[in-house]
Amino acid sequence: MQVAFYDEAHKNHVPKMWFYRGVAQQSRELPDRAYMIRDVLANADYELRQPEDFGRAPLERVHTKRYIDFLEVAYSDWIALEGTGPEVVANMFPIGKEPGYPEIIQGRAGFHMEDLSCPINEGTWRAAYGSAQTALATAKAVLQAGGSASAYGLCRPPGHHAFAERAAGYCYLNNAGIAAQYLRDHGAERVSILDIDVHHGNGTQDIFYDRGDVQFVSIHGDPSNFSPFFWGYADQIGRGVGEGANINFPLPLGADEAVYLDTVDKAVKTIEDYSPDAVVISLGLDTFIGDPYAAFGVTTEGFQRIAEKIRRVEKPTVILQEGGYLCPQLGENAASFLSAYR
Repeated sequence: MQVAFYDEAHKNHVPKMWFYRGVAQQSRELPDRAYMIRDVLANADYELRQPEDFGRAPLERVHTKRYIDFLEVAYSDWIALEGTGPEVVANMFPIGKEPGYPEIIQGRAGFHMEDLSCPINEGTWRAAYGSAQTALATAKAVLQAGGSASAYGLCRPPGHHAFAERAAGYCYLNNAGIAAQYLRDHGAERVSILDIDVHHGNGTQDIFYDRGDVQFVSIHGDPSNFSPFFWGYADQIGRGVGEGANINFPLPLGADEAVYLDTVDKAVKTIEDYSPDAVVISLGLDTFIGDPYAAFGVTTEGFQRIAEKIRRVEKPTVILQEGGYLCPQLGENAASFLSAYR
């Protein structure tokens, strides 16, 4: 029986607000995402395990203490004010160098929230914390198994847009970054993160941009006309000792499965050349042809082919859920990818 890690606490994080082209809408990042994947895996004979609690220390290896403090108390501080809405949503953001750090919750929210797609409600901190613990449990299981073992963490909320001290794009804690740092702290000299979400993992890129011990490779929609717009360009290659360890493969919107699979081959080659001791996969299922974002043409069967190509890197592999939104095939897409690792 294959093991997967999953924390039910995500169910209480039900974000209400998401702005798209100036219109406030219901967020696409909803609990049913995880339920659909969970149910398909349970029927495929996966054992779903509750992650152990690793505490805050591994989170603070990637995120700043004041940011984690903010996430813990943001909602309670928000509702203590008069006239607030049901979720923490910032209305002012710092622009410029070295902004000061405000005391009031409205100011801290603006400091720690990159955009309007990551509101905080009563269940957000516990859900994000559980998602990060899921990533850590997955990484620990892979290390304990040894060899080229793999394991899957059904992380919700996702993490790859979260910066060291900013939430962004539905994400609060950077699960892939936390897992990669855990692998480094437990013996892996070099770790590769492969992000195959339809959106660029801008938070992950930023966290490791100046480092050479964690390689970041991403395949995503061309940011010149696709979110997150400002990150994910091919000329963003890292800085200082990290130069060359950040590799982006932006693809035109509408790219079909053949183009995507060819790009996976190129991404895998860069990882093989880097020769990591372990790999973290940020698994986005929103490259699916029927996903609400409808940006790429990957089929359900194509996810298995993608995984088979990545598996050529015979290293311990941590697979963590990122995007993939409500469509009838969501659970089957996850099972298709994971079938290559059974």
